[in-house]
Amino acid sequence: MVEIITVTAENVEKHGFFCKMSARKSSAWKAKRDWLMARFAEGLQLRLLGGGERGFIEFMPGAKSWRAIDGAEDFAVIHCLWVVGQSKGRGFAARLLDEAEGWARDNGLRGVAALTGTGNWLISPGVLDHRGYKDVDRAEHGFELTVKCFTPGPHPRLTGGWHAKAEACGPGLTVLRTAQCPYLEDAANHARRAAEKLGLAFTDRVIETADELRALSPSPYGTYALVHDGKLLSYHYLLEKQILERLGG
Repeated sequence: MVEIITVTAENVEKHGFFCKMSARKSSAWKAKRDWLMARFAEGLQLRLLGGGERGFIEFMPGAKSWRAIDGAEDFAVIHCLWVVGQSKGRGFAARLLDEAEGWARDNGLRGVAALTGTGNWLISPGVLDHRGYKDVDRAEHGFELTVKCFTPGPHPRLTGGWHAKAEACGPGLTVLRTAQCPYLEDAANHARRAAEKLGLAFTDRVIETADELRALSPSPYGTYALVHDGKLLSYHYLLEKQILERLGG
């Protein structure tokens, strides 16, 4: 049976964290590693598929999670679940979910929550239904908050206020991002070049804490937002060309 590796502060240099494994010397890889080191101390859990298989799950206690979710103190929140390539369709996603749910039960939590969506980098809507997850909140752009409860009680909810948070970014092109995803430094550079070509003011703000994320993020995803003149343009990576196309440049 394929081993599932528990990544910790002690072995992250050895095993990495799945993403950007060929770019360990890059500033983005190092920023993600440093972000993980801080999050491990807060209870973050990272599991990788071993044996040459490709997949991982990242989750942590809801009170410290890096998604725009409130009221998740009694839940584990899944940040990411990926199984790719030839590893897909072989039951590995179920095993990784078992890890998250088992950890939540072992730590006395009431359930597991996950953000689903129709865009990149999120679990697709409906994928978790057969495991007993139920949608409890939703937002524009196809976001749904889904939870699996082990015991009765109140559900977590999305923070809301998305339009006001986008408007607070002001004029020009604004990137809000965290170091949770090592690809977002590249995304910010694409946005910067697009802003230069369009003659727009540009702001690249790196969010430093989970509380700051919940206060500022104009979408439930939280890890990345691209805002143009106070309106959310995208919550996921766009190439310079794609940004220019959306803005008519």
